[in-house]
Amino acid sequence: MAQEKFNQLKDLILGLEVEAEKFYQKGNSAAGTRLRKGLQDAKNLSQSIRLAVQESKNAK
Repeated sequence: MAQEKFNQLKDLILGLEVEAEKFYQKGNSAAGTRLRKGLQDAKNLSQSIRLAVQESKNAK
């Protein structure tokens, strides 16, 4: 389960690369909004993975 979430996180970050390029190189402010939202999603997903790893570690 945590591995699936990790893969989701990787896919999310790769998808945000396009938005980052649009924002930083082309000055597209809407892309900046999408980038910020995606980064917040990445933060939440990372926290979820972190908790799952800690839980698995403590169970051993």
